[in-house]
Amino acid sequence: MSLINKEIGDFTVQAYADGDFKTVTKADVIGKWSVFFFYPADFTFVCPTELEDLAKKYEEFKGIGCEIYSVSCDSHFVHKAWHDASKTIQKIKYPMLADPTGALTRDFEVMIEKDGMAERGSFIVNPEGKIVAYEVIAGNVGRNADELFRRVQASQFVAEHGDQVCPAKWQPGAETLKPSLDLVGLI
Repeated sequence: MSLINKEIGDFTVQAYADGDFKTVTKADVIGKWSVFFFYPADFTFVCPTELEDLAKKYEEFKGIGCEIYSVSCDSHFVHKAWHDASKTIQKIKYPMLADPTGALTRDFEVMIEKDGMAERGSFIVNPEGKIVAYEVIAGNVGRNADELFRRVQASQFVAEHGDQVCPAKWQPGAETLKPSLDLVGLI
């Protein structure tokens, strides 16, 4: 079953961000674009490469009005410990959400029940709190922040220009398509 246009559920979680603990709720998400970036666990191998990749692009995401939320089933205390122990994780400025009960992970349908960990899932959530794009991939394959950023930009574009669609590899400023019978099967 597809999660496209599913409204995310109410949630309240603890987070580690900007050197402090804070509470993040669904109300914090409403009204802006968001990326929920689920990963299996802190103190692992592939995860820090992905989180660092996102950290390098974080200012660009913020520049287009999009907040990043990384999420694992670790506690906010573990996020802080990982931050304190790892030079890579110290580069992260976006909120690291703690989901030790798995409630948020289950709402996004990425919980690996037998392991108590999240799949590698990336979700773009619009300002209304609805999922407009997502991918879930195998735990042994890292994701690309550049492609995720492009998808956010494309999602924002089509939300603003409902009569246009973005073709493969679309970048801001590139030509878009207006769906019509003239284009069916010809491109």
